[in-house]
Amino acid sequence: MLDRLMRSAAALALMGGAALAAEDSITIGMVLEPPGLDPTAGAAAAIDEVVYANVFEGLTRFGPDGSVRPALAESWDVAEDGKVYTFHLRTGVTFHDGTAMDGEDVKFSLDRARAEDSANAQKALFAGIESVEVTDPQTVKVTLTAPDGNFPFNMAWGDAVIVAPETIADAATHPVGTGPFRFTGWTQGDRVEIERNPDYWGEPVAITKATFRFISDPTAAFAAMMAGDVDAFPNFPAPETLAQLAADPRFKVIVGSTEGETILAMNNRQPPLDDVRVREAIAHAINRQEIIDGAMFGYGTPIGTHFAPHNPDYVDLTSISAYDPEKSKTLLAEAGVADLKLRLALPPPTYARRGGEIVAAQLAAVGIQTEITNVEWAQWLEQVFKGKDFDLTIVSHTEPADINIYARPDYYFQYARPDFVALMDRLTLTTDTSDRSAILKEAQEMIARDHVNGYLFQLAKTGVADARIEGLWENSPTQANDLTAVRWTE
Repeated sequence: MLDRLMRSAAALALMGGAALAAEDSITIGMVLEPPGLDPTAGAAAAIDEVVYANVFEGLTRFGPDGSVRPALAESWDVAEDGKVYTFHLRTGVTFHDGTAMDGEDVKFSLDRARAEDSANAQKALFAGIESVEVTDPQTVKVTLTAPDGNFPFNMAWGDAVIVAPETIADAATHPVGTGPFRFTGWTQGDRVEIERNPDYWGEPVAITKATFRFISDPTAAFAAMMAGDVDAFPNFPAPETLAQLAADPRFKVIVGSTEGETILAMNNRQPPLDDVRVREAIAHAINRQEIIDGAMFGYGTPIGTHFAPHNPDYVDLTSISAYDPEKSKTLLAEAGVADLKLRLALPPPTYARRGGEIVAAQLAAVGIQTEITNVEWAQWLEQVFKGKDFDLTIVSHTEPADINIYARPDYYFQYARPDFVALMDRLTLTTDTSDRSAILKEAQEMIARDHVNGYLFQLAKTGVADARIEGLWENSPTQANDLTAVRWTE
């Protein structure tokens, strides 16, 4: 009887969802709430999950297949020396406050991102810019210090969106962009709301209103889907329920790949983790498949380096850090380490909290004790990412093709081996595809053999949606819930 009542309640809730569908609105579930809504001043993936391609746009953008496409720049030319990019901007583009977007806004955005006091989390994307010149309101010339065939790719990141000087100060709480949706409200701890921009320069979107609801608890996420409180959950945190949802004709399960290298990050300058033998011991203590099965219910691909398996330049290096607990014990003895206790900071995502418990048990089996601390996302960003106050943490790096972060001396796991930095410098100057591939493969092997981090798995994109919704991304070439092609069907 109770089961029938629950099914009836779910059906009524779904009817409510159908009414929303008729109004062309949608509610999207997200695990994490963004700490702010300015993608040019924050590292959290949740920022882009709300605003990328929806509220903010860049000169270029990523398509759902990972390709780089025109956005605010309808085209661009590259000088023969590969150092000068001339971007031709679209006409008739306005910000959500009604002011025109032109070359001066592009110059402001790029100069701000590359400034010495820039708070941009991906400042390296702009490091090669020598100057930005506005030749006329619709044309911007960017001169680089060296050739970089990857520059249009860099400009597609969420960190490179175009903003206006008049509104950037309040962007964290009231973002003003040029996108097909405009920001309407943020109820902190619960939701962000956006609505269709009637003055959008491009093709109007089908959705008139979108709400992003923040539900980190897997059980609550499942209940929200079943009750119709959420129409789609593109990164669903309860993989153990996917089979049940897939069997229900009201829903469809969307499984794809992401750019999310999930790692057991180690503080490479914190003794004894500054000893490669200790880091290697930790790596060999990890049973990747056990983590994938136990934390992700089988969804995920084992990785042995910081590179996406679907990338054509990926090298399978899992054998370098294969599960071998006896080798772990031997390495710890060689390093003279006994009774080791390390701090393990776990942010809210399911892969971290559930995976962290499994990792802790695996490390304990080789004699390494862990003190687990569950931290909220804002605390993780402040303490771990910015403050580097940690020993171990588990996080998924969802930025596209981001192996270059290992060359940054101030990055939170603090590696930046000079040989690796030199490799990344060579990569920037290399345009030949085969040569770039060779450098990337060498880079993957270097960090794998240095055991910079414990490489766990590539995060699968496991999404759930109302069966009538079309246009959600199957894969995640960047961290985004792009709603520009989403629509309801009958």
